[in-house]
Amino acid sequence: MTLMIVLMLGILALAGTVVLYVAYPHRGAEVPQAPWLGDVLRRGVASLPTLDNQAEREDVTAGSR
Repeated sequence: MTLMIVLMLGILALAGTVVLYVAYPHRGAEVPQAPWLGDVLRRGVASLPTLDNQAEREDVTAGSR
C-alpha cells in the first residue's frame, strides 16, 4: 500500500512538472515566484533528444549510404 502511494505521488509530481513547463517556459515566460525552476526546466528539455534531432540524424546517415 505504501509503495502505491509513493508511486502515485511520483506520477503527480511528474505531471505537475510537465504542466508547469508547458504553461510557462515553453511559451517564453518566467515561472512566477520561482524563476530558477524555469531555468532548470529549460536546461533539462534542451538536453533531451527530440524528433527533429532524430530526423536530422537519419537524413545524414541516409545520405552517406
